[in-house]
Amino acid sequence: MSTPDIATEPATHAAGRTSIVKVAFASMIGTAVEWYDFFLYGSAAALVFGPLFFPDSEPATATLLAFATFAVGFFARPLGGIVFGHYGDKLGRKKMLVVSLLMMGAATFAIGLLPTFASIGMAAPLLLIGCRLLQGFAVGGEWGGAVLMAAEHGDNDRRGFWTSWTQAGVPLGNLLSAVVLWVLALFQSDEAFDSWGWRIPFLLSAVLVLIGLWIRLSIEESPVFAANKKALENHKAEHAPIIEVLRKYPREVLIAMGLRLVENTSYYIFTVVVMTYMVTYLDMPKSAAIAGVLIASVAQFFLTPIIGALSDRVGRRPLYFTGALGAGIWGFVFFPLIDTGNQTVIAAAIFIGLIFTTLMYAPQAAMFSELFGTSVRYSGASLGYQLASVFAGGLAPVIAVALLGTVEEKNTIAVSIYLAVLAVITIIAVIAAKETARTSLEHDRVLDEATRN
Repeated sequence: MSTPDIATEPATHAAGRTSIVKVAFASMIGTAVEWYDFFLYGSAAALVFGPLFFPDSEPATATLLAFATFAVGFFARPLGGIVFGHYGDKLGRKKMLVVSLLMMGAATFAIGLLPTFASIGMAAPLLLIGCRLLQGFAVGGEWGGAVLMAAEHGDNDRRGFWTSWTQAGVPLGNLLSAVVLWVLALFQSDEAFDSWGWRIPFLLSAVLVLIGLWIRLSIEESPVFAANKKALENHKAEHAPIIEVLRKYPREVLIAMGLRLVENTSYYIFTVVVMTYMVTYLDMPKSAAIAGVLIASVAQFFLTPIIGALSDRVGRRPLYFTGALGAGIWGFVFFPLIDTGNQTVIAAAIFIGLIFTTLMYAPQAAMFSELFGTSVRYSGASLGYQLASVFAGGLAPVIAVALLGTVEEKNTIAVSIYLAVLAVITIIAVIAAKETARTSLEHDRVLDEATRN
């Protein structure tokens, strides 16, 4: 089989409109369920985990320790990306998505049953860390597979739009977790919420997982992956995805990591750290903190596919550059607006911050998919995405709270400088990257080498 024949085979299986809508919806819902679980932990770390699992510490220190357990999940994500990426590139995207969803659901449900420090002492935070590691491992394999299902079923001209629906699953998941926490905080006293109410959202995840599982089992495997796998088998090519990524795509992995830094960091500062800042540093009620994120997440959900579609017209790089530059500048405006204590101003500050984040995040799925060949796409996209998440989203809350300092002597300007430095790194990555919009996903360096041999 010649390379041109291989390239045309997936086209004969290209999904029609109904099919791609179903795939995009399935990717979005499954991602929303997994990120509901992941963000729920971050919200709980900001609001209740400090005193429940680290009760002997000063409030700001307890929150810092809670965010340290939050960061642990990010350190497990690259391993999850490598393992799920390896098997996703060898066995298929769909199977790995089902496994990751079940794993995430089990870990989140278990958190809802955990005893606190008051009941079992130091075993409580250790069990919490164990569940968080499992969450991180599962979500490490989730993003790459969900994105590729949409990217590889869709067409070249609208890939940014279709994959952005997977990205929209992230604010949807955050929105779901914020809604549940907000309702509980609104109708419960702080004492009841801190005592048992916080467990309810974690236990509810079991219902969401069953819904997500039912939807994911209803979609077909990626036709681009199936054709590429068959072609490699025809050429009897040895296939070690992670080795091939590092050997043939090292530049693309580094670019993906650079692109991820300020996008991921700014998101957690604008949605997770801001809740800690409002509750711990400004002594505002939990419901007010959650409501600000809730309002902004609704707007971001609808904004994501609009920006994804725009990236198909103007390209990925111009939007990404604008988002990185805006996030770096907005950090210096963000905290003074939060300090006003005005709910409308706070919601607007979070939303504007998320506009800059979304200018990067909406086209990111398509851009990362387009950086790598089919035979290593799951591994490559996951590796670049998840490695950067350790240094960006995983450490962002810890670094930000540490930079803020004590409640009496808070230092928001240090957090703004931190964000600006990461913005510069991302801008450099954007400049180094090639424009990938409207490129075909069927070209593959591994397959080309197998064909020549």
